Amino acid sequence: MNTKNGKETMNNQAPRIAVFGCGYWGKNLVRNLDQLGSLSLVCDPGEEGRRSARKLVPDVEVTADFARAMAREDIDAIAIATPAETHHRLAMKAMEAGKDVFVEKPLALNYQQGLEMEAQAEATGRLLMVGHLLEYHPAVLKLREMLDEGVLGRVNYIYSHRLNFGKVRTEENALWSFAPHDIAVILRLVGEMPVEVTCMGGSYITPTLADVTMSCLHFRSGLKAHVFVSWLNPFKEQKLVVVGDRQMAVFNDVLQEGKLTRYNQQVEVRDGLPVLHSEASEQVALDGTEPLRRECEHFIDCVRYRRQPLTNAASGIRVLRVLQACQDSLERNGSASPVMGGAAMADPVPESGGDLVGTGGRAS
Repeated sequence: MNTKNGKETMNNQAPRIAVFGCGYWGKNLVRNLDQLGSLSLVCDPGEEGRRSARKLVPDVEVTADFARAMAREDIDAIAIATPAETHHRLAMKAMEAGKDVFVEKPLALNYQQGLEMEAQAEATGRLLMVGHLLEYHPAVLKLREMLDEGVLGRVNYIYSHRLNFGKVRTEENALWSFAPHDIAVILRLVGEMPVEVTCMGGSYITPTLADVTMSCLHFRSGLKAHVFVSWLNPFKEQKLVVVGDRQMAVFNDVLQEGKLTRYNQQVEVRDGLPVLHSEASEQVALDGTEPLRRECEHFIDCVRYRRQPLTNAASGIRVLRVLQACQDSLERNGSASPVMGGAAMADPVPESGGDLVGTGGRAS
């Protein structure tokens, strides 16, 4: 790539991308796609969003009309960063208009909508990528590498905490707003789908919308994972812990440095009694690339070279299957809920995404 005026420019085959929504997260997509030389248009029906776009990218066209933007022949792909309840409608129309589509998480607000979006992508021959950002994080890529190499041994359990004060939604609950990232990572690390889940939570701000949820994923292999999310917490915490029978690893995304730590700790059974072994922990060196930058580069490459994304429609639907089962359990006060998909619900999670990262993680 060449650099001009602080932007990376690709050759004439670079896709021309429009970003729909320039709010809290959309502006980050706008920034990265502009720096990568693929941003052609920003579309936001709100004056505040358009004002933000003009300030961020004064040399890029800004408009308010989604329909006209979709109809333009000089746009190859659309990145959707609008509220979650609009994802299905906008993505369906964009693919119908012949555009490849990137959709921020969650892919949709129910499993059936996800299936319809996948079918639309297949019928129109369009690429559909979901913004499971953590799958592009250097710490998660390194965790997958460590699992491939057997550094952690057999994974016994995984847990994640995604907690904050604020960012309260009125369209989707904390489960659907916060948990997709962690569920996507857990599925990728484990390499299989859970057979059933349990989920409990509480609604304290908006009736019928859970502000706090605790989900437990049960896998056929015997591994268990739990995901604790809340936007009603006194402090911010974003932590993923992987416990193996040889070593353990902690990904703490709140830290500015030293986000991934490996703990050389294990339990050995001697004469029927557990014996604890603990040695010094070690910070794991990581690539300093911004996860969103890597994700945007991946989308550009997939559009340009017609490759299936790592986080493609199938990946998004796997996460929706787990979310839907968790929601069903939540509505039944924590009763176990099978994961949708019938006999296929324990199918392995296939690897995709070209050479983005090794061969992918497995929990054995």
